[in-house]
Amino acid sequence: MRWIVWGIGGLLVVCLGLTGLSFLLNQKLPAQSSVIDRLSEADKARLAEYFHLRQTVGDAVWPGWTEVDDAALLYNEAYAFLVGVPEPAVGWLTVPGHELRGEAWTLVDDDTFMGQPYFRQPLPESGETPQAFTVQVGSIWVGSFQTREWMEIYFVEQLQSDLPSFLAAIFPYRLIRPLFIGGSDRYISLFAHESFHAFQGAAAEGKLVVAETAVSTHQSQYPWQDANLQAAWQTELDLLQQALRTETDDEVADLAQQFLTQRTLRRSNADLDAELVQYEQHREWVEGLARYVELEIWRQATANSDYQPVPAIADLPDFNAYGGFETRWDREIDQIARMAGDEGDGRFYYTGMAQAVLLDRLMPGWKALAMDDGVALEGLLETAVQ
Repeated sequence: MRWIVWGIGGLLVVCLGLTGLSFLLNQKLPAQSSVIDRLSEADKARLAEYFHLRQTVGDAVWPGWTEVDDAALLYNEAYAFLVGVPEPAVGWLTVPGHELRGEAWTLVDDDTFMGQPYFRQPLPESGETPQAFTVQVGSIWVGSFQTREWMEIYFVEQLQSDLPSFLAAIFPYRLIRPLFIGGSDRYISLFAHESFHAFQGAAAEGKLVVAETAVSTHQSQYPWQDANLQAAWQTELDLLQQALRTETDDEVADLAQQFLTQRTLRRSNADLDAELVQYEQHREWVEGLARYVELEIWRQATANSDYQPVPAIADLPDFNAYGGFETRWDREIDQIARMAGDEGDGRFYYTGMAQAVLLDRLMPGWKALAMDDGVALEGLLETAVQ
């Protein structure tokens, strides 16, 4: 009994010590970016690496992607930064609303990106940001994204606001944050996701606008909480997961056909109208394809043994030269089967991505059709399995 008491006492001491250590470490969490009024050297390294990676493997990810000029919009807590647009129009235009935000861009004095000038402007006092998506600067489509440092700070702020005050003070943010945000490899792939939305807009503006508008018009009407629909979704997601894990093309084609059959049955049993069916298809096209690109550019970097990252990125301790792709891919496949009860369009990131991967195996050349009006990923998959 004495040893049990000592053991419990020792465990309590360890717990109290770890709690105190976590509290002390949290006092040193940054509250603002280390560099606010310009891009940091780490920002520049990640962005330069993204441009280099896209120019090297971009056409293997999506034909024609390397033909797009290198342009991007990054923002932190106070400023938006614009690179690759020599004479930018005022502010930025939202998508799909086409509403003007911001003000005139000003040249960042005494600084350059890859030897070229770049621009900035303070974020509006209203708190609006370009958001992680795509915007237009004049007629130019650019991907927009948070800087990595601000992403980390904002992530902690959101957690702190959601936690009870006593727990927020001792929560191990430094341990949890990397699990959700990842290293520079992940950040670069995430920026590829947002930049691909710019490519979608330039290639199929009307289709992107319709697909984004569907969120505000139909998301609230979707029967997310219907138990029977969730069960049917679970079967559908399980079939997709199995198809991604299957090695032979014949088995993949058979599982893809089962998936399509189950999809038709699910919609019929749930009595989904044509607009909600199109809502699913639109979200898979917008976010599913972008998720596919996010993963595929990472996979291509891993598969290309001759690929050499830009020298500056090697100075970042959290850059792993894309070595963690297989772990990331396994997590993606595992997550697919967990999305049936998710409320919101998160499941469509996965179902769209999965269909794109299956199309790579079953219908080479499918990407030449994907930007056409009226073309849905499931329609291409139906053609592929016939």
